[in-house]
Parts: sequence; C-alpha cells; structure tokens
Amino acid sequence: MPGVPAALALERTLQERIESLLGSRVTRARRVEGGYTPAARWLVGCESGETAFAKAGTTSVTAEALRGEAAVYRQLEAEFMPRTLGWDDHPEAPLLLLEDLSECRWPPPWDDALVGAVCQALDRVHAARAPLPRFDERRRFDFPAGGPDGWAAVRANPTPLLGLRLVSESWLARALPALVAAEASAATGGDAVVHLDVRSDNLCLTERGVVLIDWNLACLGNPALDTGFWLPSLELEGGPVPETVLPNAPEVSAWVSGFFAARAGLAAISDAPRVRHFQCEQLAVALAWTIRALDLPPLETGSVRSG
Repeated sequence: MPGVPAALALERTLQERIESLLGSRVTRARRVEGGYTPAARWLVGCESGETAFAKAGTTSVTAEALRGEAAVYRQLEAEFMPRTLGWDDHPEAPLLLLEDLSECRWPPPWDDALVGAVCQALDRVHAARAPLPRFDERRRFDFPAGGPDGWAAVRANPTPLLGLRLVSESWLARALPALVAAEASAATGGDAVVHLDVRSDNLCLTERGVVLIDWNLACLGNPALDTGFWLPSLELEGGPVPETVLPNAPEVSAWVSGFFAARAGLAAISDAPRVRHFQCEQLAVALAWTIRALDLPPLETGSVRSG
C-alpha cells in the first residue's frame, strides 16, 4: 500500500474508498476494538490533517445497520449527533465516516454532572423533529416478528428466562400477571425522536455537550422508554439506581425488564455473541427496579448463567 505503513493492515480498497470520501491520502490508521458486532472500525488520519472514524459493514446484518444509521444522519442533524464526513453504499460493505470522537470523555466512570449532561442531551433528542419511522415500523430488536414480546413472550414460553436462574418458577407464576399488565400500560408510540440504544459505549462528553452515536435503531416513540432503556446499564457501571433518574415510572420499568427477560436466555446472536450475557446483567438490575416499582415479592436467591 504505497505511502501507508504495511503494519496498518488497512485493506487497499477500503483505503481508496476513505480517501475518495475525504479527498485526502490516508497516512495512518488504527483498528478500533470493541463493539458488539463484527463491523470493521478504524480511526484514520489523512495528509490534510483531518481524522475520522470509519465503520464498514462486514455481514448482511451490519450492512443493514449502517444503512439505517446513515439514513438517520440524512434526516436529522444536531449537536447531539456526530458530524457525518462521508457515506459510500456498497452491496456488501457500506462505509460510513464520522467525526473522530476518540479524545472525548467516554464513561464510565459516572458522576452526577455527567448523568445530568446525558439527561439534558436526551431532552434535546426527544424535542427534535425528523421524518423517522415510527416505533412499530422500526422495531427489530433481534426478536421474532409477529409473536408476543416482553413479559407476554415470557408467559408464552418461560423456559429461556428460567434457564438463567434469576427467578424461580413459583416467583414468576406469582409476578407475571402484574408484570404483563404494567408492561402493557407502557405506550411505545409517540412523536419524539428516540435513540433506543443509549448506553456508555454509545455516548461521550464533548465541548458541545453529550454526543450519541450508533443511531441505526432511532425512530419516533415514547421518550420515557428511551431514557428507561439506558438506566440498567447506568447502574451496572456505578451510576444511580433507575428511579433516581426516572421516578414514578412502573410501566417503564416493566417494559424495560420485559425486553431483557424475553431475550437474555435465548441463543447467542451470531453477529453479536456477547449481547446475551450483557442483556442478562441488565435484566438483573431491571428486575430489581421493577420489583421496587410494582412492590412485587423479593426474588429468591439464584445464580446467573454465564455466557
């Protein structure tokens, strides 16, 4: 690869596509590890001095997610979103270039000021207007379409959840009526822009405030569910308990815990094998939140299945 050290291991075709979008020769590149999918991620620097975060699809699922994310950036531009530097669609490997946020503050750790900054950013997100799909149109969430979801899905088939050993069969039988009813009372529709994947690896603190990334699930829906979906991972990382941020929201706690309860015990996702374990961890927090919110019987002691 002329002009670029071989150690960069950046494929020639990808380098050429990045250079075409940025209008400058790539002089350095570093693979970004992490994430829950096999999408290829790079930080690149160019001869012009510009840097960028490059994300390329590597499977049909990651390619679809990138197209969804790029579509949101075309429909909504705001300070709480990364600047789009380039987009190149491709049947197998679409390429998205975003501003380099690597030097910003990425939580954890959390403190009150940062939690407050995220809440302020979410207020701005939810006040935005854009012609995005509605929640029921966008809803994918790696769960079989057409069937029951959440606690209703657990009621139809409790085996995956019981296999996690977070709850006993007797506890579930007593609690399910209240869980299903509370979840059903949570409105999912609305006109607010919602991100639906708020967590620490999808947000950072910049000079202009909190910026959220990974917008492929964004749609129009209920802003309380968007905030509530963030709260189990926030507590897991040393932040406050959910009701500190979102008080008096039993229906939200039931919807969030139902989301994880219906999924955490399912088979691993081939494109995101670590997701189920993280869902199980979030479920444990969301269950405790829901038990407090609905005044349910305490859980019997159990052990979480690793995986």
